[in-house]
Amino acid sequence: MALSNRITRIAVAVIAIPILLFAAIYGKVAFLIFALFVGGGAFYEFASMLKNKDVEIPLSLGEAFVFLIILNAYFQFVAFEVIVILVPIFISVYELFAGKKSVTFNAGATLLGIFYVGLFSSLLVKIREFFPEEIVYARGGAIIIAVFITIWLCDSAAYFLGTAFGKHKLFPRVSPKKSWEGAIAGFLFSVLGMIVMREFFLTFMGFAEAIFFGAMVGVVGQVGDLIESMIKRDAGVKDSSSIIPGHGGIFDRFDSLLFSAPFVYLFLVFLY
Repeated sequence: MALSNRITRIAVAVIAIPILLFAAIYGKVAFLIFALFVGGGAFYEFASMLKNKDVEIPLSLGEAFVFLIILNAYFQFVAFEVIVILVPIFISVYELFAGKKSVTFNAGATLLGIFYVGLFSSLLVKIREFFPEEIVYARGGAIIIAVFITIWLCDSAAYFLGTAFGKHKLFPRVSPKKSWEGAIAGFLFSVLGMIVMREFFLTFMGFAEAIFFGAMVGVVGQVGDLIESMIKRDAGVKDSSSIIPGHGGIFDRFDSLLFSAPFVYLFLVFLY
């Protein structure tokens, strides 16, 4: 990594991390705005990448449903089942009148983008708002911060230790540089990180629960990164965009977070 690019990455992180921490700790509308930023930005990048495959996603309609799903997670306008029914109806009718080629590819990619990006972004909101104020509202923020830190530890350990000791390719068809050694290092640091965080601000979580949480994010976070790499490789692009200096796109930066969201949410549902 070039020195100038590394400085840019650090500078962006110095600015972004306090904002993310504020949104996670404060919750409510502040975190909702963060989820809308991630969901809306990632969907735009998803649609843009698939243009390289001659897939035409109706951006305005798709973004509208992404925003609706995320906003509904916070305000609860309607039952989620209503949105699930409406999305394929609207997409199918749109394709009927759009008169474009590859109708099934367009519709299928649009549905994937809406539910992958929109639904998973909305679950970030539901995780943050999982504990109501009459219990301990701050717990939701602690969970979100723990996921951020766990993913960061996992990515850092996988990159640095994988670069130093990696010899066995993890998934060469999708990401040729990733190794099993790096993946295992990321997994171990995820678990160790959760054990440490339990001692400081996740005191409400049992020891076994913390280990399971760290192991879960350590696995699914890396799977999410591989899935996004698969989409990029299929579309023939290196980054989902260049909107975040030194970091690539929004989808690049939050791919592991998005894929971890449904697992963390289910973890909370079954545990609490």
